[in-house]
Amino acid sequence: MTADPSAQPKYTKLFINNEFVDAVSGKTFATLNPATGKEIIKVSEGDKADVDLAVEAAKKAFHRNSAWRKLSPLQRTNLMNKLCVLMERDKKFLASLETQDNGKPFAEALFDVTYSILTLQYYAGWTDKFFGDTIPAGGFISMTRKEPIGVVGQIIPWNYPLLMLAWKWGPALAVGCTIVMKPAEQTPLTALHMAALAKEAGFPAGVINVINGFGPTAGAAISEHPQIAKVAFTGSVDIGRIVMEAAAKSNLKRVSLELGGKSPVVVFDDADIDYAVETTHEALFSNHGQSCCAGSRTYVHEKIYDKFVEKAAAKAKARKVGNPFEENIQQGPQIDDEMLNKVLGYIESGKQQGAKLQAGGKRIGNVGYFIEPTVFSDVKDDMKIAQEEIFGPVQSIFKFSTLDEMIDRANNVQYGLAAGIITNDINKAMKFANSVDAGSVWINCYDAVLPQTPFGGYKHSGIGRELGKDGLDNYLETKTITMKLV
Repeated sequence: MTADPSAQPKYTKLFINNEFVDAVSGKTFATLNPATGKEIIKVSEGDKADVDLAVEAAKKAFHRNSAWRKLSPLQRTNLMNKLCVLMERDKKFLASLETQDNGKPFAEALFDVTYSILTLQYYAGWTDKFFGDTIPAGGFISMTRKEPIGVVGQIIPWNYPLLMLAWKWGPALAVGCTIVMKPAEQTPLTALHMAALAKEAGFPAGVINVINGFGPTAGAAISEHPQIAKVAFTGSVDIGRIVMEAAAKSNLKRVSLELGGKSPVVVFDDADIDYAVETTHEALFSNHGQSCCAGSRTYVHEKIYDKFVEKAAAKAKARKVGNPFEENIQQGPQIDDEMLNKVLGYIESGKQQGAKLQAGGKRIGNVGYFIEPTVFSDVKDDMKIAQEEIFGPVQSIFKFSTLDEMIDRANNVQYGLAAGIITNDINKAMKFANSVDAGSVWINCYDAVLPQTPFGGYKHSGIGRELGKDGLDNYLETKTITMKLV
């Protein structure tokens, strides 16, 4: 499928109650192409007044007598599948928008569209498969009923804009909730197009609402809103704390958080070294290193360490960086100037603290936000680049000796999102998997995230799970009904 670098966004306003409308304030802001630093288009800037309107529409759509609530589970399934058909029709356009707005290579954007469709199709199959129980209760008949929680707020990040939308829309729509979503201010374009597709698919007015805007205004209004029953947030730990605090101080709304990571990938000396180099390379450099579950700590056994470092550095130097619409490009720009400077700051910190720079380390050119794929060796666990989430194309390679030592070191960070191990010894693999503090563990692979497998983290990496059956729990209440037998 050929990319369309000139694809023009069709929708720029807020989407409330099945209509595209200007912000109440009339404000707009520019969304930029990170490959050029230039404006793509201006979009409406929503704030509290617009969130209030969206919540009112969502609340009306959730009323027990609304068109949405009267749909059978199969009818919800059909609507979700219609949306998927429309996404397939607009696949090239959605991927082109994503590449313009986010900077990821077009092939990766196409993959994201495909995976988003699969995620929504997966949840379309769940609309009639969440059940309560009947409970033995002596002289009573007691049962539980699973019910949608109500109006939900969803705040998504800029690194996987369309994919994170699908992760959140899927379970919410499957169980019958209504949605007020804020896309990241850096990447609003695919969310707006998806809103239009939802209307075309036939979703009733108010079920899906999309508010472009900034975190301190639109995001805060969602987190604080007394009529929103639950908020789902994907992003940084610092903002996750703010969301959680706002939820507590308002109406004690339920919160699910998918936050940062500093995930270890452990390579033992019995592994195929070329396979291990390839796997750990993609674990870190995929999506320009802008992934919460990036394998950002590469631990290599001392017996193969030097050879591994040599091969990893060569692999990074060969990685093709450039215009994400060009064929064979593997890495586009970082998302914006702020992230560019943040990543470069971490690279400088690594050099100053004594890590050995093996590849990269510099900005590429002065147009767009490109960084050379960077590799450090001789990294120590107490270095800043070993403890903090970099969120960029920087691979840190550590040396280790034993499995027990490795488990302790892997767990010695504040995060616990993911981990990987590459070995031919099943005992080592399973001991590591059972002992590491991580929500996902991948053995002889990495980032194998599937719609049916729960995803989320331990410790500072978040609260709750997305995907799989577990993803439904975030959007359901349990009601107990008991009747006395006469």
